[in-house]
Amino acid sequence: MPRKRKLLAQLSALQSNTSFPQFDALEKLNTTPGADPSPKSSKYFVIEKKSSQLQEDFFNQPCVSLAKSFLGQILVRKLPDGRELWGRIVETEAYLGGEDEASHSKGGKQTQRNAAMFMKPGTLYVYQIYGIYFCMNVSSQGEGAAVLLRSLEPLQGLDAMRELRRASRKAPSRLLKDWQLCNGPSKLCQAFGIDKAFDQRDLTQDADIWMVPGQDPPGEQDVVATTRIGIGNRGEWAQKPLRFYLRGNRFVSVVDKKMERDMAARGHSPCS
Repeated sequence: MPRKRKLLAQLSALQSNTSFPQFDALEKLNTTPGADPSPKSSKYFVIEKKSSQLQEDFFNQPCVSLAKSFLGQILVRKLPDGRELWGRIVETEAYLGGEDEASHSKGGKQTQRNAAMFMKPGTLYVYQIYGIYFCMNVSSQGEGAAVLLRSLEPLQGLDAMRELRRASRKAPSRLLKDWQLCNGPSKLCQAFGIDKAFDQRDLTQDADIWMVPGQDPPGEQDVVATTRIGIGNRGEWAQKPLRFYLRGNRFVSVVDKKMERDMAARGHSPCS
C-alpha cells in the first residue's frame, strides 16, 4: 500500500505540472519572433502542403503528352536535414519505348537497369552516365516509355543546390550562377541530390521527392518542340521533335534559335 500511495502521488504531481521543456523547445523552433504565430511548421501544415502534390492520374498519360505537361510543374526534393529544394520544370525529352531507337527500352527489351521504364506511370528511372553522372526520368503510359527531365528553374533552396553541386565536382571552381545550377539533366540531379538510390521510386508516394502543380501553365505558343540532345546516330529518331522547352526561359540547357525564329515567323509570340 505505501508503494501504491507513492505512485499515485507521483502521477498527481505529473498531471499538475504544465511545463514540458521538450515541447516548449519544439514550439520555439516552429515560431519566428515578430511573425505570424500560426504553426506553419506543424505536421498539419505539412500534410496540407503534400496533399496538393501531383497524383497518379497526372502521370498516367501518353509519353509526349506527359513531356509537355511537365513544363511549368514543380519538382520538390526534401533533403535529410529537412530543407526543401523546389525547381520549375522547363525542359524535357520524350522516349517512346520499344519503337524509339534512342530509348533504353528500344525493341521492348527489359533489363535490370531499365526496369523502372516498365513500371506504373510516375515511377522514377535514374541511370548513370560516364560512370559519374546521373539522369532522372519519369515513366508514362506506354510499355517502356519515359520522360527525361532535362532542366529546372531553381525556386527555393538555391544555397543548398550550390552546396550539392560543389560537393559533386572534384575541383573547386567559381560560384555557380542561378541559371547554371540545373540547366542540364546531370546538373539537376547533382543540385537535387539525386542518385541511383532514387531509381524505381514512386513520385506519388515518396517522402523525399514529389511534384506539385505549377502556377500559370504554359500555352502552346510558349512551348518549343525540337530534336533531342546527345542521342547520336539514331536515323529518323534523331530528327524527331521530342524535346520540349519553355520558350524564352534562360534556365533551358540548349536553345533552338532556328525553331524559335520559325515560330515567330508563324506569328507564335510567347506570352509575357
